[in-house]
Amino acid sequence: MFRLRLIVIATTLALAACSQQPNSAATSPAATMSSAAPAATAMTSNPFFAASTLPFQAPPFDKIKDTDYQPAIEEGMKQQLAEIEKIANNPQAPTFENTYVAMEKSGVMLNRVMAVFSAVTGANTDDTLQKVQEAEAPKLAAHRDAIYLDSKLFQRVEAVYNQRDTLKLDPESARLVEVVYKNFVHAGAKLSDADKARLKDLNKEESTLATAFTNKLLAATKDAAPVFDDKTKLAGLSDAELAAAAQAARDRKLDGKYVLSLQNTTQQPELQDLSDRDTRQALFDASWNRAEKGDANDTRKTIERLAQIRAEQAKLIGFPNYAAWKLDDQMAKTPETAMSFMDKLAPAAVARAKREAADIQAQIDKDQAALKQPSFKLAPWDWNRYAEEVRKARYDLDENQIKPYFELDDVLQNGVFYAANQLYGLTFKERHDIPVYQPDVRVFEVFDKDGTSMALFYCDYFKRDNKNGGAWMDNLVGQSKLLGTKPVIYNVANFSKPAAGQPALLSFDDVTTMFHEFGHALHGLFADEQYPTLSGTNTARDFVEFPSQFNEHWATDPKVFANYAKNYKSGEPMPQALVDKINKARKFNSGYGMTELVAAALLDMNWHTLGADAPLQDADQFEAAALKKDKIDLSYVPPRYRSSYFQHIWGNGYAAGYYAYLWTQMLADDAFVGFKDHGGLTRENGDRFRAMILSRGNTEELAKMYKDWRGQDPSIEPMLVNRGLKDAPKK
Repeated sequence: MFRLRLIVIATTLALAACSQQPNSAATSPAATMSSAAPAATAMTSNPFFAASTLPFQAPPFDKIKDTDYQPAIEEGMKQQLAEIEKIANNPQAPTFENTYVAMEKSGVMLNRVMAVFSAVTGANTDDTLQKVQEAEAPKLAAHRDAIYLDSKLFQRVEAVYNQRDTLKLDPESARLVEVVYKNFVHAGAKLSDADKARLKDLNKEESTLATAFTNKLLAATKDAAPVFDDKTKLAGLSDAELAAAAQAARDRKLDGKYVLSLQNTTQQPELQDLSDRDTRQALFDASWNRAEKGDANDTRKTIERLAQIRAEQAKLIGFPNYAAWKLDDQMAKTPETAMSFMDKLAPAAVARAKREAADIQAQIDKDQAALKQPSFKLAPWDWNRYAEEVRKARYDLDENQIKPYFELDDVLQNGVFYAANQLYGLTFKERHDIPVYQPDVRVFEVFDKDGTSMALFYCDYFKRDNKNGGAWMDNLVGQSKLLGTKPVIYNVANFSKPAAGQPALLSFDDVTTMFHEFGHALHGLFADEQYPTLSGTNTARDFVEFPSQFNEHWATDPKVFANYAKNYKSGEPMPQALVDKINKARKFNSGYGMTELVAAALLDMNWHTLGADAPLQDADQFEAAALKKDKIDLSYVPPRYRSSYFQHIWGNGYAAGYYAYLWTQMLADDAFVGFKDHGGLTRENGDRFRAMILSRGNTEELAKMYKDWRGQDPSIEPMLVNRGLKDAPKK
């Protein structure tokens, strides 16, 4: 996942939110600058006051304290508003340089602190940081509105936009004019003063609730992790998994007990191995009900109000619902297009899931008969365990046979980095002299194909109670030729941390996650734009997941796979017979996987196609009705995320955008066919993909960018075949 930071980077609306009181922009430039001067003087000792002197302006985490963030955010907002006001009140006629370029140069300090603040609050938060988040969220929303709803500023933006055909701008500059103008319009720049005032209130409330949702969910997920006294209840877990559960308990001062920490998805990895059905149900229920306990961390009232606010925001802007508003500048363009796309997937996914369920039920019946015990009806907490048995029986493949060949560092260095070297000529050198925000974080310097140093890459892979669930990528420093900055990128995941002295062994899903997030990293590393607004991953949501989904394919490329899939003890490569089994079983359980993903995407779209006249919803009733309406309410295949813990759409900027994961699967699978048709894993293919896709950011219309590279519009057929929803055509 590409994480959408709560910050204004130059003028990019997609990276939502910023602060200051709504009337702040009305202050005179002189007054703003004079009042800011004492604060600026007092700020000189703050590590965010000036650019870092570390390589690539990497954050000086060894000097940053929790108490540094809030004053830096406040000062950053003051500085940017002074810069914006100077642009808005410029007596000279509006030009591209004195309006658009000037805005691109604004907010440097705010962007600097917010990039780091976003990283630590997502991956290493604490009570102090959460309080800063909650205090600053409404101010940041007001700051954003003070920019986008400034009438004088918009008059200049619109004046240049209206002259764009006569300005003879280079293509990237012309694209900037188009994108920024549309961002202002989407943000409400054309509204009446009364509607602007109402929108500002809604924006502040939404940002406050979104922050509250994230913090509630983090606490709820931690508190919901089931605790076990009796080791026998955990039968089926490996010694390493038991050691990790015991360590998780010790970390919570529960010595002698075992804690199964929850990941952000509905299903939990341990459900595959646990033999005690009551334990499986307890773990599933803990996950399913984590944020629905009627306590301070219950998120349902929060999301019900968020959905209502978003519908009203959309109505003010002039759209029938939030999804229509947010998809207007995406590849899909309309929610109807996105829904039609998913309608092509859902029936085939559900039909395949039902066939898989029948096979699993037969396995349950067989096992229970062998034990001379009554059978039971397949439930969601049974699926992973018995699906694994079916896989073992059908393909003679055991997940525990596989894990010893997927040691984390081997996957990273000999898989993820190796593929990047083969395709793009990149090399990586670990740096131990760059400070990090948590001891598990590693830093690598990235060298281009000609040996020049081009970026830094941070990776933070292990689960922690103070880390948000899931996996994501973002920038600590963004790329911009205008600002003279190069990329500092990070990947975050939530893999189980092994006990001391034990290897970090991954499932193949974890391996795929590493390749996925590094695909985002490549999109950021290769950014080669003049303007920060258009740089790197600052694209539409239903395009930004394309490079990451595409990069997943290299995890199973024979040459790449052979380079990293080696036994962590002996160093021996995975036996070919086991490789063949993995390939044969690759589409196994694909009906389940696609159904849970489509169900979540449809839930998102249902929430965000509510009209402003719709009453406040009951979250549980709404969810059940939506799944039933879309004919994807299988009792044994719950959505990948329940509404109450759907962080993507309530806290991470993917509202009305979760379909993007499916849409970009289509792009990625079609693109991979294009690679295979031209020789697969070659430098020639990689260099061309870098030049025409990965380095282009948002510098041209994205559908055209894809078609120019691929030579044709994307087809859904490779996705249907690759995801197991359709048989491959006979040759």
